[in-house]
Amino acid sequence: MNVKNFIVGGIVGGLADFLMGWLVYGILLKDTFPKPEGAGPENMLFIFLGCMCFGFLLSYIFAQGEGVSKCVPGIKVALGVALFMSLGNNFFYVMYKEAIEIKMVAIDVAASLAIATVVGAVIGVVNGKMK
Repeated sequence: MNVKNFIVGGIVGGLADFLMGWLVYGILLKDTFPKPEGAGPENMLFIFLGCMCFGFLLSYIFAQGEGVSKCVPGIKVALGVALFMSLGNNFFYVMYKEAIEIKMVAIDVAASLAIATVVGAVIGVVNGKMK
């Protein structure tokens, strides 16, 4: 594993995830996913740390073996990872709900895939530039 690619890719991927999450969830889907009643303000530190974890997860996967070092392979791997992660997270989220809104789950999965597309492409390109 190329440690330098892992670290730089993780940082850049995490930042891309944070910015895309702000764009997708904070602006485009703000009314679709409103804050629950009684919820306090968002803790941006934990949102940022979660985004960095996703960036480093993809970067770790990309750095294994031959490594992912191009845009399209990065997108493909990121879409596979994000599909199963978002489905799993949504299944856990709806487990206590009386009425499961499949439309909301589908929107969230689609949003996660859109974000992962950019993150995977960015990490793939960064890895390619560092070879």
